[in-house]
Amino acid sequence: MPDGGEPRTLKIIGRIAEIDANAWDSCAGTDNPFVTHRFLDAMEESGSVSGETGWQPQHLLVQSKDAKLLGAVPCYLKSHSYGEYVFDWGWADAFERAGGTYYPKLQVSVPFTPVTGPRLLVRPGPGAADTRRLLIDGLMELAQQRKVSSLHITFPTEGEWDHLGEAGFLQRIGKQFHWRNRGYGSFDDFLATLSSRKRKGIRKERRMANAEVDIEVLTGAALETRHMDAFYRFYLDTVDRKWAHAYLNRDFFRLLHERMADRMVMVMASHDGAFVGAALNLLGSDTLYGRNWGSAGNFRFLYFEACFYRAIEFAIEHGLTHVEAGAQGPHKVSRGYLPTTTYSAHWIRDPGFRDAVAGFLEREQDEVNDEMALLVRHRSPYRKDGGGSDAK
Repeated sequence: MPDGGEPRTLKIIGRIAEIDANAWDSCAGTDNPFVTHRFLDAMEESGSVSGETGWQPQHLLVQSKDAKLLGAVPCYLKSHSYGEYVFDWGWADAFERAGGTYYPKLQVSVPFTPVTGPRLLVRPGPGAADTRRLLIDGLMELAQQRKVSSLHITFPTEGEWDHLGEAGFLQRIGKQFHWRNRGYGSFDDFLATLSSRKRKGIRKERRMANAEVDIEVLTGAALETRHMDAFYRFYLDTVDRKWAHAYLNRDFFRLLHERMADRMVMVMASHDGAFVGAALNLLGSDTLYGRNWGSAGNFRFLYFEACFYRAIEFAIEHGLTHVEAGAQGPHKVSRGYLPTTTYSAHWIRDPGFRDAVAGFLEREQDEVNDEMALLVRHRSPYRKDGGGSDAK
């Protein structure tokens, strides 16, 4: 065994509450709020994540002989593909038309959260690389034991993606749109890096948005229950208008407010004294993560102001390096959010199906890379003289 033969054991737990929060966070770190114990536990304690919702926790732990937690993976046994943002519906349909059974599957992710971050959570120090390898081996062993069709690790870091590829996982890429802080001292400094037309367009959008509503940015103790109540109404309204399902319930947002107000950044808009829109962000060590948005009424350009421009301003003011604005949305490019590669890794049990998926992923990767290059070339708002178009 690693570390000169020191025994290590693998363990599966059915609730994250079964493990000490400090022990989990010693592996997860505190840079990314979504993999912290208090965030994942809020998902489970609220009932937003459970076997009843199709997300049965199967968290994988690596422990030392004296039961010290050395590594962990947030993992779920799933009966569907909702709430993942890396789409495998076509894979499921093809496998089942060929006579296979795609569900259940194993999913390593943060439920309902398309945010890149660590998935193989390893306590720093000697033996960390061995722990990571044991976690990867343990995931594949768990997939064999549960007799699932597949195991999916979505939105890992690029380094983890590389390690998973070396372990035999199929590798997939996707794209999101992120903003990068290049040492701006103010929002005007950011605007100065844009073409004249884009700069004027953003100023017009901001002027029109702020003419109709009053906007405040709240975090920590400034966030009150009334703000959360209003936000949740807007969240449900957005879900209803998209004919979607409200994955997250009110208890989840209550627990989030109670436990993580210091990591929440809420952009609240009001009109004639009443709240009319809100955008919820979570704060990492160097990144602001845009999560949920909703509004009541039709206010021109409020969406862009609340979700994109206020996030950029907050990042500049607080010295953050990035803003991640969530999944999808080529409309973000013209507002300074450039295409950025995201990653996922996939273990497929059936050899024939694995070969078919591998061929698809090769073709898809070329398409994704070509699309990102075209978006930067033809839609980037940055000046051609080096205003900031070095998208990854």
